[in-house]
Amino acid sequence: MKLIIQIPCFNEEETLPTTLADLPRTVAGFDEVEWLVIDDGSVDKTLQVARDHGVDHIVKLTNNKGLAAGFQAGLDACLKLGADVIVNTDADNQYDASFIPALVAPVLAGEADMVVGDREVHKIEHFSPLKVRLQKLGSAVVRRASDTDIADATSGFRAYNREAAIQLAVVSRFTYTLESLIQAGKLLVATKHVPVSTNEKLRESRLFPSMWSYVRQNTVSIFRIYAQYEPMRVFMSAAVALFVLACIPWGRFFVSWVQGEGAGHVQSLIFGGVLFMASVTVGAIAVLGDLLHGQRILTQRVFERVRRIELQLGVPPSHYEPGARPTGQDPTTGAHAAPPVTDEIDAETTPR
Repeated sequence: MKLIIQIPCFNEEETLPTTLADLPRTVAGFDEVEWLVIDDGSVDKTLQVARDHGVDHIVKLTNNKGLAAGFQAGLDACLKLGADVIVNTDADNQYDASFIPALVAPVLAGEADMVVGDREVHKIEHFSPLKVRLQKLGSAVVRRASDTDIADATSGFRAYNREAAIQLAVVSRFTYTLESLIQAGKLLVATKHVPVSTNEKLRESRLFPSMWSYVRQNTVSIFRIYAQYEPMRVFMSAAVALFVLACIPWGRFFVSWVQGEGAGHVQSLIFGGVLFMASVTVGAIAVLGDLLHGQRILTQRVFERVRRIELQLGVPPSHYEPGARPTGQDPTTGAHAAPPVTDEIDAETTPR
């Protein structure tokens, strides 16, 4: 059994050493534990720091493609490097690495395909009361949208087994946390959450300039992702709402017409007609969205089959570079293995 811990990075030369220093080299239930860094177009010394601190594998993206793209590239590389379980953590040392055994335990026990670390945000000291409430509200919305019971939807401290990782296909540029969770729920991937601790904040988040920007982008992301998987429910609900609104001015016109004053309320008839046409248009979008959803599911199944074929054929990961481990080093302990003993007679008689 092989565990690969992946760390998406963008200009993390200052925080990465602290993060790597806490990562385990042995975890119960695994024969091998390896580290993989995704360098998302860093312009500082992140790559050199990773090598200096013994990272086994590196995925070096040419330019900054965003956290979600880096996560997806790392997932693909981990699968092609033979990972049975993949743990994702952040380079800013936000998550306590000592909880990795607890994070992977449900996967090893066969209780879950995907496990999310619950930070229990109300216990995080640098989170303001408003931010805690917004985090809880956002997680509640995602639970509703994904049909899961994950308590901390935006936590990036996660474990995936091989099957769950093969099925995931993140296309969002902003965040992978919400999309992968909603996708897991819709694909019936077994999910679970375990409580974890966080470390002291080393730096401010770079994903968003302010809390309200974060809320705005997450709201848009949740709506967009949910609409991709439930277009009929989203747009047909909007169409019905518009039709009900259209009935209000129509009712006003009808009452006036019965009273013999219809000529003075033609604007209500026109306004109701505009709302009705909008309702019909949104209803048509619901039908088209449902057809596109079917195509998306088929495309996702094709993507999954292609990924399985690539794994069977041994296709190497993209943008891959070997890390700093010397040849012959024991991957579970970091110690060097003894060199193989060669029979002197065989060595002398073997043709060159």
